[in-house]
Amino acid sequence: MKRKLILPTEVKVCATCSYWDGERKVDTEMQLVVVSESCVGECLVQSKASPSLTEASAESRDCLWEHLAPDEVAPGELEGGSAA
Repeated sequence: MKRKLILPTEVKVCATCSYWDGERKVDTEMQLVVVSESCVGECLVQSKASPSLTEASAESRDCLWEHLAPDEVAPGELEGGSAA
């Protein structure tokens, strides 16, 4: 059985980047990412294979690590919504 790791989403590793396409489970409510220790995915920015635990600071200057949390929507930005 592969070991699974639970990471806070603010840790800057590939598995917590929105541009990383690998096998992971994201819990947005708890702000956690669960990933296999040996998982490798693709960095969509650099178009290369990238292990889940690679630190963003160890990557090249081309790394554009982006937080997984969805952007907050300001109340005036909602379209099609009506006040109740």
